[in-house]
Amino acid sequence: MIAVEEIFVARDPRAALRMGHARGVALLASATLEHSRVVEYPANTVKQAVAGRGGAAKEQVRYMVGKLLALDMTNVAEDASDALAVAICGALKGSSIVIPS
Repeated sequence: MIAVEEIFVARDPRAALRMGHARGVALLASATLEHSRVVEYPANTVKQAVAGRGGAAKEQVRYMVGKLLALDMTNVAEDASDALAVAICGALKGSSIVIPS
């Protein structure tokens, strides 16, 4: 399974275009994988899965990604943190994994 975040309308047209390009490459690459399926999650679903609240701030999501993966997030780029959050959401929603509290 390939987990991706649903596209959202950005205020900056250039940023929206770059996101569209990156998303297109990711979806095209996943289409070449045998037996793969793409699952899209809205941002609030990703935040809920990782931080326990759909309206969580980016900092909260980043903190929880670090805790869940036992990583020092100090030098991790924001985009990488977001990608890890989507992957965690996909793992949790696509399986019966339960993270102990």
